[in-house]
Amino acid sequence: MTTEMPLTLDRDGIAARIPHSGRMCLLERLEHWDAQAIHCSTRTHLAPDNPLRTASGLLAPNAIEYAAQAMALHGGLLATEGAPPSAGFLASARNVRLSVARLDQLPGALQVHARRLSGDARQVLYEFNVNDAAGAAVAEGRAVVVLNTPLPETKAISP
Repeated sequence: MTTEMPLTLDRDGIAARIPHSGRMCLLERLEHWDAQAIHCSTRTHLAPDNPLRTASGLLAPNAIEYAAQAMALHGGLLATEGAPPSAGFLASARNVRLSVARLDQLPGALQVHARRLSGDARQVLYEFNVNDAAGAAVAEGRAVVVLNTPLPETKAISP
């Protein structure tokens, strides 16, 4: 018996499908998704205990991490049902344009969009955009995510 994939998810449902947990799970709601694209929203950029916040605030380049989590969620939704979240890492972010200096000064929910452009079992190319609650551009660009790549083992050197 198969179950349908959810059309929307809350924060707990998102955290169950990505490798980020606790406060590091930055997305709060899956708004919509299909095989090619995903749309999430969140207000975690306003949280004083946001794990990406520095003494200078939550700087705009952190929008890339919000987009990367949407990409991870998209991959999790496309994965075989019941499979654990796939290991992956952001290999590159290109053509990134930032329209603000800080995220924590934006009122309302951030709107995080990612669209899969191409990919295979080893890597995926996405374009992303993050908008403020009024729809104004905050960040946009392209990102390559490398999937299921184990880190090389390191050997201890004897003294």
